[in-house]
Amino acid sequence: MSLTSTTLGRGRRVAAGSLIAVAALGLTACQSGTDSASHSSSSASASATAHSQDSGHGSQSSGNGMRPSGSQSRSAAAGPSSQAGGKSASGKPGPNAPSAAQSHTSAMTASDRCTADNMSLRLGRLDIGAGNIHIPLVFTNKGKKACSLRGFPGVSLIQRDGSTVGKPATRSGGAGGSVRLQPGQSAHAVLHTVNEGVSDTPCWSKSQLVFVYPPGSKSSMTTGSGGLRVCGGQFDVTSVEPGSLG
Repeated sequence: MSLTSTTLGRGRRVAAGSLIAVAALGLTACQSGTDSASHSSSSASASATAHSQDSGHGSQSSGNGMRPSGSQSRSAAAGPSSQAGGKSASGKPGPNAPSAAQSHTSAMTASDRCTADNMSLRLGRLDIGAGNIHIPLVFTNKGKKACSLRGFPGVSLIQRDGSTVGKPATRSGGAGGSVRLQPGQSAHAVLHTVNEGVSDTPCWSKSQLVFVYPPGSKSSMTTGSGGLRVCGGQFDVTSVEPGSLG
């Protein structure tokens, strides 16, 4: 074998070895790149999963955080209603609470009761006998619908300047029943005192007006007294009865 052939053989082996080495290096580089990419992908996937889990927990926490708010809103909505109810109960009275006038012993409703606004008032004819003086106090329905009276009127004697004479009339007899008055009809209560000299108790001064609260009413009425004077310290009034007695 010649020197040239030997040299060429060696060169070919070196070249082949170099190619094999390059190929091996290339394969190693590819594997490293693949592993790195796979590792990066796995890391990214794990990170995404962790973020998703964190987000899920965040949403769940946010959801749990809304539940108390909703409950609080319902409580707030219910609160004012109950509180209003409590205020309404303790509080002040409502359209349905009884008035002072309705607290009188009467079975009639306020809308059915005769009032000072729909009645006229006058004194009837005196009845004097056996040392006693009886005077009818006449109420007449001047309204357009029927109304009722029941019980005692409140009666005082006054002067025109508003000063009172003596004391208010005391009640005499029972409360009586309800008196129904059609328009134009009358009912009466009877004022009573005694003649001068029947008692050692001095007479009051002569009055000018009779000041009256109709039964169950807080509105007053007045009429001339005709100079009525109470003697013997006796001044009383009966409950209302049907009719005018003159």
